[in-house]
Amino acid sequence: MPVGRKLLMAFGLVLAAIAIMGAVVVTSLLKLDAAGEHSRQENQANSTAATAEFYMTRQENAVRGYLLSQDPYYIERVDAHRAKFLAAMEQLRNELPAERAAPIAKAIDANAVWYRNVVEGGVALVREGRGAQAVQMVGRTGAADTYVAPVEEAIDEIKAANDVALTASQEAEAAASRAAMLAVVVGLIAALVIALAAGFVATRAITRPIFTMIGYMQKLMAGDTSIQIVGADRKDEFGKMGQAIVAFRDAAIDKVRVEKEALAQRSMSEQERAANEADKARAAAEDKVALDALADGLSAMANGDLTHRFTVEVAPRSESLKSDFNAAIAQLQQAVSVVVANISGIRSGAGEISQAADDLSRRTEQQAASLEETAAALDEITATVNKTASGARQASDVVQAARGDAEKSGVVVRDAVSAMQAIEGSSNQINQIIGVIDEIAFQTNLLALNAGVEAARAGDAGRGFAVVASEVRALAQRSAEAAKEIKTLISASTGQVGAGVKLVGETGEALQRIVDRVAE
Repeated sequence: MPVGRKLLMAFGLVLAAIAIMGAVVVTSLLKLDAAGEHSRQENQANSTAATAEFYMTRQENAVRGYLLSQDPYYIERVDAHRAKFLAAMEQLRNELPAERAAPIAKAIDANAVWYRNVVEGGVALVREGRGAQAVQMVGRTGAADTYVAPVEEAIDEIKAANDVALTASQEAEAAASRAAMLAVVVGLIAALVIALAAGFVATRAITRPIFTMIGYMQKLMAGDTSIQIVGADRKDEFGKMGQAIVAFRDAAIDKVRVEKEALAQRSMSEQERAANEADKARAAAEDKVALDALADGLSAMANGDLTHRFTVEVAPRSESLKSDFNAAIAQLQQAVSVVVANISGIRSGAGEISQAADDLSRRTEQQAASLEETAAALDEITATVNKTASGARQASDVVQAARGDAEKSGVVVRDAVSAMQAIEGSSNQINQIIGVIDEIAFQTNLLALNAGVEAARAGDAGRGFAVVASEVRALAQRSAEAAKEIKTLISASTGQVGAGVKLVGETGEALQRIVDRVAE
């Protein structure tokens, strides 16, 4: 096989190793992209689950508003929030695989049970005139929490499964990144090892035969014609060199034979013998010129000089050696040029692979940062939802207590009206003032509910709650002024309503307790 073809095969192995490494890197990048896409889907599912949980809390707040105010507007809000809750659940069903859809159906069914027992049941109690019993449903120990707990548990189950899947996606993404980096490192090392091995083998395949041929030429120049030329039967350029050396050896053997024949023919004339010796000397000189030129060429080749050419004029019988040597070194120079070009290609490919590895590292860092930001946003959403639920329950307890005091005050006021029927003018004014006080109590309860809703919507400091609190204080001032008017009227009719004075005093104390509770 020619030397050039051997070199091409050696560097073909290097290119094959680089191609395999590139295929592994591309496969790892595809896996990394798939894992990143799965992580984004799980993050979206977590966000949708948090949205569903938020609108479930809004439903609870709207139910409390209706039971405390008996305003149908809040039933409309319940239905609107429930529609958004169900839409979020359907979106989750589309975002999650079928094997993880069971908690979604569980949450939807539990929400339907909650709506039937709490919302529809509460509306029925209000229509039957049992508003106080309906309010107790949403108290701290009421039945509403019992029905809403399965919904919250199902949503928590969805979020937990999402967290597990997200963790698995992140681990797969990290594994793909590590595999890509490992493929780059191992591939570069393998390419380097193969290149070194190919270079070593190619060098030995070129320099070893050259030094062998030089040894043969030196022995032949020293007169050793018994040498055996190993490699003369090769099919490459060195085989042609070996054949030329065999020709020189045979010529030297013939020369010795001729000399022996000359010695045997001592009867030849001196002139004829001198002519023969001159011919032999000339032939030997010509052979020495050819051998010296060939030795110089082989030495230059061994030292890496492939531009050297056999230019010395030689005898016609040595022209074939000259042409074969020049052809062999020309082919060798061409093969080495191909090797240099392949090495440049390998260096360029290695640079591109290194750049791909850098891009892979940066993409991994960016995706890790994006996942951290998403996790932080989900934590903030969860904290906001929990704070909203807690604030709504506290507001419900306070308003429920205030409503109880207001009902008790109503009983006292009715007794006072019975005692003061004799005074029509004063009674009419007192009834008007009591109506104002009842309106203030209702508005106070409604403002307290709005304060809870505003606190749920405010994410940081609850500025809306401060505005509502100032309105509550204004209503409390109006209650105090109404109480003063009642005292003035009762003072004007002291002789007629002695018992009424005592009852109105109790009314003032009950109203003061309402103001204190609302202010707290």
